[in-house]
Amino acid sequence: MTEFVHTPLLPRGEDTTEYVTLDMPRPKLSRAAGRTFLTVPGETLTSLAAHAFAEMSHFLRRSHLQQLRSILDDPEASPNDRYVATDLLRNAAVSSGGVLPMCQDTGTAIVMAKRGRHILTDGADDEHISRGIHQTFASLNLRYSQLAPLTMYEERNTGTNLPAQIEIHAEGDASYEFLFMAKGGGSANKSFLFQESKAVLNRADLLRFLTEKIGSLGTAACPPYHLAVVVGGTSAESALKTAKLASARYLDTLPTTGDRTGRGFRDLELEEDILAITRELGLGAQFGGKYFCHDVRVVRLPRHAGSCPIAIAVSCSADRQVLARIDAEGVHLEQLEHDPAQFLPAPTPEALGGEVVEVDLNRSMDEIREQIRPHPVGTRLSLSGPLVVARDLVHAEIRRHLADGGTMPDYLRNHPVYYAGPAKTPEGMVSGSFGPTTAGRMDGYVDEFQAAGGSLVMLAKGNRSPEVARACKRHGGFYLGTVGGPAARIAQDCIASVRVLDFEELGMEAVWLLEVRDFPAFVVVDDRGNDFFAEAAPPLLSIGRRPR
Repeated sequence: MTEFVHTPLLPRGEDTTEYVTLDMPRPKLSRAAGRTFLTVPGETLTSLAAHAFAEMSHFLRRSHLQQLRSILDDPEASPNDRYVATDLLRNAAVSSGGVLPMCQDTGTAIVMAKRGRHILTDGADDEHISRGIHQTFASLNLRYSQLAPLTMYEERNTGTNLPAQIEIHAEGDASYEFLFMAKGGGSANKSFLFQESKAVLNRADLLRFLTEKIGSLGTAACPPYHLAVVVGGTSAESALKTAKLASARYLDTLPTTGDRTGRGFRDLELEEDILAITRELGLGAQFGGKYFCHDVRVVRLPRHAGSCPIAIAVSCSADRQVLARIDAEGVHLEQLEHDPAQFLPAPTPEALGGEVVEVDLNRSMDEIREQIRPHPVGTRLSLSGPLVVARDLVHAEIRRHLADGGTMPDYLRNHPVYYAGPAKTPEGMVSGSFGPTTAGRMDGYVDEFQAAGGSLVMLAKGNRSPEVARACKRHGGFYLGTVGGPAARIAQDCIASVRVLDFEELGMEAVWLLEVRDFPAFVVVDDRGNDFFAEAAPPLLSIGRRPR
């Protein structure tokens, strides 16, 4: 019989995180049965959760900010790479004021905790943590994004951003450890699971497979990404969860070699290979270039002999996670960077991406399209004038209206449509954080709406399907991409007024009328059917075939 050896599936090494100690009561010490216990009050869990979600809604890790700055210092970065990186750094500086959150999609609240065997609570830990999350979303300028299913098909916003996803594990000794995450819909939608087999477990085939899948991620989730790839897993869900943790750099201290116990490990060599692939894709930091990804984490897990799950996940430019720990010394939270402005360069035309075409939206739709028409895909624009905001629920309502014999609303005929949904408006400000949502979710409406005279100029983030390019060619439409991520900067610098225009009962999903100034955009799809992303990316399957 083989000797029993216990090895954790994901054996993390020493924690070198820099923490700050919060002004909260320390756990109380008590002794029983010859053991020392730490009693953590429910109020402490509530206060810690509230503080964590407030902190990561406005501040980022220093390492993430340094990676953005490194794009500006890289002579190989494209002008569009540098423009996006600059805008994201400016957004971080605005958000650090503590009023406007860095992204309008303030995310699903996710908590993964490990409670040591010598930690005592009243047993209602998830309730206390949920209460802290509720307090933060109620008191700050964050957005409620959680929809409660009333029936299989009817939904209603919970109005609290609850329920949260909370997992509490029994692990460790005399500490209570936490990973708090705020995960927006865009990056969450770029988590994928593939059920493969042993046939893919060689370098050439694995790189070909990953090149194709990574290239298909697109830019809708606001790159540059922190990309995670997991090969193997004791189950499909364990592969996906590991990918999420790796994208948050939670597993950086895993061992870098495997052994016969089956422990998970990082493959540093494959990480370098995949990072090189992402640099060759041509997608760049949203609008072409080198920086599709900041970095890559690859984790190899054990697997059942008849199964080989492969999971892919990303953390986007709103890279929101923070570690915390409660121990005998007190309550500690990971130190995030409170002075992101130090990473900004001196403003120069070169740093901001070169020539810009000014577009006046205070004109007819025909005149707007005529002004955009001469400029090739990839051209940077600056928009000023009225924009109509409409997204998923409104599009569905308008489709029902058209099916019942109605006509396209004038506001979609007369103005460009911006796919977005705002966070709450701070007191004394014109707008809350108001960045773009993923364009691809509206792809199925484009041909029908353009045929009815609407949506002839669209504005959002990310790439679109070939059917959108065909519709634009057929009806003379345009899709303009804007930078995904800098929602706080857009609210502060680009939005002059906001008012509800229609469907007020839908809350943040209502139709809004914005007056914008110097709103950044790029021509992505033109009225001849040219698609910037289709032209930027080289043939994907050829990239993984480089000799070693």
